[in-house]
Amino acid sequence: MLSIYSMIVISRRTRNSVLVYSKLKLLITASVSTWSPLATAFNTRPGRKLNLSLIKDDAGLFGVPELRSHDGFYAMRERTVWETEKLISEACGPDRTRKMVEIFDELSDTLCKVADLAEFVRIAHPQAAHSQAAEDACVSISGIVERLNTHQELYCALRAIVDGGDKFPMSSLDQHVAQLFLFDFEQSGIHLPETERKRVVALNDSILQVGQRFIAGAVSPRAIPRDSLPQNLRQFFSVDGDQVLVTGLYADSPNAMVREAAYRIYLHPDKHQEYLLSEMLSSRHELAQLCGFPTFSHRALKASTAETPDTVNQFLDIMTQRLHKRAAVDFDVMKKLKAATNTGSTEEDLAPWDTPYYTHKVKRDWLQVGSTEFSPYFSLGTCMEGLNILTNSLYNISLISDELAPGEVWAPDVYKLAATRNKLNSDKILKMW
Repeated sequence: MLSIYSMIVISRRTRNSVLVYSKLKLLITASVSTWSPLATAFNTRPGRKLNLSLIKDDAGLFGVPELRSHDGFYAMRERTVWETEKLISEACGPDRTRKMVEIFDELSDTLCKVADLAEFVRIAHPQAAHSQAAEDACVSISGIVERLNTHQELYCALRAIVDGGDKFPMSSLDQHVAQLFLFDFEQSGIHLPETERKRVVALNDSILQVGQRFIAGAVSPRAIPRDSLPQNLRQFFSVDGDQVLVTGLYADSPNAMVREAAYRIYLHPDKHQEYLLSEMLSSRHELAQLCGFPTFSHRALKASTAETPDTVNQFLDIMTQRLHKRAAVDFDVMKKLKAATNTGSTEEDLAPWDTPYYTHKVKRDWLQVGSTEFSPYFSLGTCMEGLNILTNSLYNISLISDELAPGEVWAPDVYKLAATRNKLNSDKILKMW
């Protein structure tokens, strides 16, 4: 990969694209003469497999028996609540038989394995019933997490072992993990009076739900009356009855009027979106101040690499200062290209809807190679094999295409990989769109 990348860079700098591209083709052809089993699996479009067994039932989505239907999310949620209460009782009870951090780790895993699965299904599953059930599960689990973060008895039990040590021997790693769990408690206002703790829980729940609605609204199509758009532009957009639907910024369109129309319509102020954003920001600020932070950014960055908003601002200021001259050169090149594209006109300022289009155009013109020319050498299977080489080199983990059980996924183009390391296997589900 490094050799290929280097040759592409040379083609830009020397502009001797024909010679370099020929060498690039020879290099790739020589190095990918055969496909590995992993590459073969991803380069072959899978067909739908029928469950011909008269005995074996569907395994359930991702091998989870409860998820043979979308109703299983509700069963998983109830089971998670029961397991959570059991672990809380163990942590707070006098007859604990293992380290506190082990109980907290299991508690975290119990919640996260449902929340992470539900979040992926909410985003990726094509059926509305599954998406809605998964979203309900996400909201419920998040609510449980926030309530646990203000659970006074659980906090006191953890605080006791951080300050005075556990009755079971703790390693330095155990102590570090315990302190991380304690920090999660304290940034949620565990030290507050009961009334204010309940307010923290309510604010976190509101922030989660309002944030999800805002994000969903940010990517939804924009509809305008058909007559409000010039007739010569309607053909570029989807038409639904008397309305025109704009689904994005159309940044790759060579027509400047189409880009401008899409930009102005798709990003036009939306009162409902502004209301949701205002509510979320207001709730975040109130939450931060209740928990003893000046702003929500202070709360969000605490214990992160950056630590404080001042550090983030300093980093952004340095990057802005150092990149300003380079960006100015790039914008000057794009301005000249825009002037040359628009015959008979002088240099024009770049509009907001021009930058993505001319950025792509400049790159394409400099490289003198279109994506259609080199894409055959970078099939999905080849890219997955490259990922496998990286994971194997860095982490000693190999990716192996695994057989799917009936009902384990919702479509034949969902692939299952076994991630294998030192004879320890774990399954990961990858969706190839």
